[in-house]
Amino acid sequence: MKQENLVYIVVALLVGLLGGFLIFSVSNKNKGASAPAAVPMGSGSPADYTQRIVEAEKIVAQNPKNYQAWVQLGNDYFDTEQPQKAVNAYSKALEIDPNHQNTPNVLTDQGVMYRKMGLFDKAVENFDKANKLDSKHTQSLFNLGIVYANDLKQNDKAIVAWQRYLVLDAMSPQGQQVKAMVEDLKAGGGPPKSGNWK
Repeated sequence: MKQENLVYIVVALLVGLLGGFLIFSVSNKNKGASAPAAVPMGSGSPADYTQRIVEAEKIVAQNPKNYQAWVQLGNDYFDTEQPQKAVNAYSKALEIDPNHQNTPNVLTDQGVMYRKMGLFDKAVENFDKANKLDSKHTQSLFNLGIVYANDLKQNDKAIVAWQRYLVLDAMSPQGQQVKAMVEDLKAGGGPPKSGNWK
């Protein structure tokens, strides 16, 4: 293929992507403000977060029973390192619908924020509750082990949590990480240096 043809193809793809983005943006503006668009956690610039937080705060001020807006607000506070605000937003969502299918995730995210605030017992309580609601919720078990090993220095409880994790997922990259951490704790190693939170 000639270099000139390759350039035309790349330019055409970029124009197509830009056009699709513009059409998508305009159509989303016309949908109303029932809740902010769900955005993957950890994505966006500081300005994006600020804008989403402002929009979500307006929505919950107008409609304090908007579950999705409270969860999105909690997620954006989570991602912008505002743990107390995240905990409060997640609490509002859990008050509105404590039996929502997303409750284990909300409890786990809130637990991570409790840990960030140094409230380790509350974090453990959240992770336990999330796992009781969904016994296959691996992220709550992963995080439970992190708090037991790193913060509470209870390696035996960390091993139990992670062994429960491994029953559900031993083969994924995170499962392999958990397996290595269990082996390290059993061998008398220290707590893991980092964790894949969320």
